[in-house]
Amino acid sequence: MQQIFDFLAALAANNNRPWFQAHRADYDAANAQFLAAVQDIIRRIAAFDPTVGNIEARSTVFRIYRDVRFSQDKSPYKRHFGAYINPHGTKSMHGGYYLHLQPGGSFVAGGCWWFDPKVLREVRESIVLRLPEFQNIVEAPAFKKAFPAIGENPLKTLPKGFHKDFPHPEYLRPRNYVVWHNLPDTAFTRTGWERTVVRYFRLMQPFMDFINDTVDDYI
Repeated sequence: MQQIFDFLAALAANNNRPWFQAHRADYDAANAQFLAAVQDIIRRIAAFDPTVGNIEARSTVFRIYRDVRFSQDKSPYKRHFGAYINPHGTKSMHGGYYLHLQPGGSFVAGGCWWFDPKVLREVRESIVLRLPEFQNIVEAPAFKKAFPAIGENPLKTLPKGFHKDFPHPEYLRPRNYVVWHNLPDTAFTRTGWERTVVRYFRLMQPFMDFINDTVDDYI
């Protein structure tokens, strides 16, 4: 893991094509280490979520190259390694497990990053109809401690069509249903860091199962 972090730190300081080409061997070695780590994590997740058991790590890892067409930042390479473990594929509306390695910015996350507007409404309707079940998941002490927030950039008010007296508006305001936990670099230099990552993935699984139930019904 130190090899991965050393390469990413050097890439962040030298984010240009000549440097990358001169250090292509370093990238290949770090990428190989990351693929091996992701494959081990998939194996560990499969112990409690068999749906991921046949996934190959290579299909989950994002390319290092950035799409700069619509960005003011023209740096050609990402400053992180990322893997999205989802049995339905990386572009599915179903939720999956995400590992993000970046010096000073690593985290684990899970859930659904994007929805068709109709599916998003169905997810919110499911939360209303199955409120006690959803509440038991997201208010469980271990879950709440690990994932204090649901979604990013939530709506400021309830979405249209939902009763203003709904007792937990914070459950309906998210624009996406994801949870995440930031991890320091030192978390990945300790023996057994994989167990730490997978522990967070296991904590988020009931949340993802709830959301995926609705996705399954709709699509």
